[in-house]
Amino acid sequence: MTIDLDALRASPNALAPHYSRFGVADRLLLTGHSHQAWPDVAAAGQLAAFEDAARYVDAKWDAAFAKADRVRAGLRRLLDDRTAELALGANTHELVIRFLSALDLVARPRLVTSDGEFHTLRRQLARLGEAGIEVVRVPALPADTLAERMAHSVDDRTAAVLVSAVLFETSRIVPHLGELAISCARHGTELLVDAYHALGVVPMSLADQGLGSAWVVGGGYKYLQLGEGNCFLRLPAHAAELRPVITGWYAEFGELTDRAGPGTVGYGPGAARFAGATYDPTSHYRAASVFDFVEHANLSVPLLRQVSQHQTRLLAERFDAIDAPDELITRDRDTPRSAVAGFLSLRSPHADTLRAALADRGVATDSRGEYLRFGPAPYLSDRQLIDAMAALAEIIAAGLDHAGR
Repeated sequence: MTIDLDALRASPNALAPHYSRFGVADRLLLTGHSHQAWPDVAAAGQLAAFEDAARYVDAKWDAAFAKADRVRAGLRRLLDDRTAELALGANTHELVIRFLSALDLVARPRLVTSDGEFHTLRRQLARLGEAGIEVVRVPALPADTLAERMAHSVDDRTAAVLVSAVLFETSRIVPHLGELAISCARHGTELLVDAYHALGVVPMSLADQGLGSAWVVGGGYKYLQLGEGNCFLRLPAHAAELRPVITGWYAEFGELTDRAGPGTVGYGPGAARFAGATYDPTSHYRAASVFDFVEHANLSVPLLRQVSQHQTRLLAERFDAIDAPDELITRDRDTPRSAVAGFLSLRSPHADTLRAALADRGVATDSRGEYLRFGPAPYLSDRQLIDAMAALAEIIAAGLDHAGR
């Protein structure tokens, strides 16, 4: 299968027939930053999970673990880290919890984060703050200096810095994370990078970005089209020194002799150290099928980045042509598109009203506070993006009093 930018701009989009179950050619799904459609092969993956369970019953786990390894291989390619140790989980929260439980928060009762983190971190760190951990929140904007300002906030009492590679409200890429990693290493502080809004839409090479010593968390619910249950925690080499308090019995696999003494809890090698327990393997069957499809279609990260930049640029140009009053709705026009990830973020005090009005017109978007987010996907044509923004123009022209009518 040969796919290029022109084929993806066309109407119909060359990929759309492979997403017939989601009907992407007939729907204006601008939620690609949140939940992309699954290719049709995902259904075959889910069915294969049922068939293996029916055939092997409790002996299905060898087949299931093979699918998990296929998922790890796909994630390693995206991280450009061919030997990465990856613990898998149903969601990033459970993985972050295991990470936090491995920190010595008694000796180092301080965490540094930004005020622009997704709710997984925002809520959990707020609760830790209530429990007596000092949580320092560095303003996320301007994103260009966030890593530098966070680096200046690190001291010898800081257990970890937790930051996103891409900010979930604004789609801004956070640069210079490698320099933040250096500052963390200098103080013996762990660095956890949330790559959820980067993987599959922004090239991310851990080595090139100086993030070899970092923990990286992310998942496939968004741009990777893997669906639920496909999250990961990438472990740095020194993770072997840590003993997470939150630990499942899968973390015993392959060890049982790694004990400091009688009654001491042991841990398996590599990523098993941060493993959980029994899970539903259907998600990994689905993800393995999707990864195979992506590779067969030659949907490389550079191509997907090219497509994304074209699509967000087209949306931005069409929005600018509306010439809406800034006090009603506006966008960041000062930031180059190269510094933006996979969606167009529009700022409005009426973001949720506009989202609802768009939904009434068949345009699926979402809002986060005062940000209205338009998230394209590689299976959408230029015509669909133009039609979506035309719907916003109609809503604005009609006036907000009539937006939901």
